Amino acid sequence: MSRFRRRKLVNYVMLGLAGVCTAIVLVPLVSLLALVISRGLAGLNLEFFTQLPKPVGEPGGGMANAIVGTLTMVTMACILGLPVGILAGTYLSEFGRGPLAGTVRFMSDVLTGVPSIVVGIFVNVVVVIRTGHFSAYAGALALAIIMIPLVTRTTEEMLRMVPNSLREASLALGATRARTVGSIVYRSASAGLITGSLLAVARVAGETAPLLFTALNNRFWHHTLSEPIASLPVYIYRYAISPYKDWQQQAWTAALVLVLMVLTTSVAARIAVSLRK
Repeated sequence: MSRFRRRKLVNYVMLGLAGVCTAIVLVPLVSLLALVISRGLAGLNLEFFTQLPKPVGEPGGGMANAIVGTLTMVTMACILGLPVGILAGTYLSEFGRGPLAGTVRFMSDVLTGVPSIVVGIFVNVVVVIRTGHFSAYAGALALAIIMIPLVTRTTEEMLRMVPNSLREASLALGATRARTVGSIVYRSASAGLITGSLLAVARVAGETAPLLFTALNNRFWHHTLSEPIASLPVYIYRYAISPYKDWQQQAWTAALVLVLMVLTTSVAARIAVSLRK
């Protein structure tokens, strides 16, 4: 066999292996989405988005309070966590040198691997016990702590992919270092920054364990952010393990709604980035 044919054969074999690996990756994802959609669609109606959960034995009801509660805590977590994570990643990429930068990277990696339930216990001790009550603030803080290391490391890697020639050209034209980062580096890495932020949002949107120790749950509407608040992940957990068929159906529907919320946020962010370009 000639060298050319051998190289073509190796190329075809590797392409085939890549296709098989792609299929292996897609099978669990497609199976999960198909299962959630098939099970959740049966309970998807207007009542689910507009009414409160019904007591045991009463059919129907919805999870309007849990949907609002999830959106509230995830939004608060983004307000707390995204700026800190992006600025920390910017420091590591653009200014971080020496032992301090190495320490920040190490702590970010360690915090990324900390189980979410440990974060929930930490916030419970620091905030909930000291204030004497569960609250949306505590839940959002726990989600923000989970979000920060993910955004930090993603931001650092995305900013490092921006060519140094762009930075040098900006500095040569008289721009300051801060202006270069804000106007050139961030704009060039905007797609990657948004993708990393969305991954962090998707991660915390489905967290249950930290919310059990911080926000607890609420079967009614919350009136202030200083009281227990409902959330979709907690309702999914409690309804899924219940012996009632109606609650199990609502758990599947809540899971579908949670997936659709994350998907909608991702699509909207990508459309916004494409329009800016």
